Amino acid sequence: MRHLFFAAFLAAALPFPGLPSQFEKIAPAAQGRVGVAAQLLESGETADLHGDEHFPMHSVYKLPIAMAVLQRVDRGELKLDQPVKVEPSDFVRKGMHSPVRDKYPAGTELTIAELLRYTICESDGSTSDVLMKLIGGPGSVMAFLKEIQVPDIQVVNSEKEIGRDWETQYRNWATPKGALALLGALQSQRGLSRESQALLLKLMTEAIPGAKRLKGELPPGTVVAHKTGTGGTRNGITSATNDIGLITLPDGRHLAMAAFVSDSAANDDTRDAIIARLAKAAWDRAQIEELMSTKFSLVSLYDARAARSPHKNKKFCSRSPVIATSGTPKS
Repeated sequence: MRHLFFAAFLAAALPFPGLPSQFEKIAPAAQGRVGVAAQLLESGETADLHGDEHFPMHSVYKLPIAMAVLQRVDRGELKLDQPVKVEPSDFVRKGMHSPVRDKYPAGTELTIAELLRYTICESDGSTSDVLMKLIGGPGSVMAFLKEIQVPDIQVVNSEKEIGRDWETQYRNWATPKGALALLGALQSQRGLSRESQALLLKLMTEAIPGAKRLKGELPPGTVVAHKTGTGGTRNGITSATNDIGLITLPDGRHLAMAAFVSDSAANDDTRDAIIARLAKAAWDRAQIEELMSTKFSLVSLYDARAARSPHKNKKFCSRSPVIATSGTPKS
């Protein structure tokens, strides 16, 4: 019993012990602002660094847009095979990422399922805007976030609007803790059917951008359902290098992770590596937590069995001395 009490106390008093200090050691390499939050969803252990500060999301905000669209599908208001026109007027400007604009410069027609794939798997800014317009704009995304009780995420502008002015990107912000809440809502199917959740997680797992971020230092084959966000660079300062996602641990538990690197003077590889190191630190800490939990469980099980044993007072290692009849005494 005493071991069970101690384990519970440890989890409550020291959530992810040592992890915030590891985050602090990694962050300075960014030469900018770093915000990160991590949580074991099944048990609630949490750690963060600057978890309540605002960071520009960039394409991270495509995740709540996709979730809001899929909720409309679940309600029968939209259909995945429903065709939607994509006009040249929907395209983000040259220099912003849009495979659909590059492939169909005169416009095209895509199903909602295809729009979702381009938006999440390829982080297409044009298709993201088309989806957000389809459900009524930023206000509808904010209404969805309020409905599923996810705070500290602000969606105000489209990708096209962000591309027109440097300062506008900072209006679409999230806190690391807010992003963590969004991931928790997705994992628990809050606001989405099981089918829509499964589709979105599949798209996030197949996402092309960001292979060197959350996934960068994790063991090969680790399942990471994630959404990146990347801003531009002006005067040597990059506005945003982000990645948020759900990492499946070897034992099946889920580590939610949100990492934001903002206003950074570091180069691309360094910013990606910072996020990779943050994720690896949380991964390693989660493995230690699992080992500690297993140890306490085994010790508690032994104590319980020993308490019920009729031999609980017997000294198992004692025995009568053996007296040799000849030769060297034996021990």
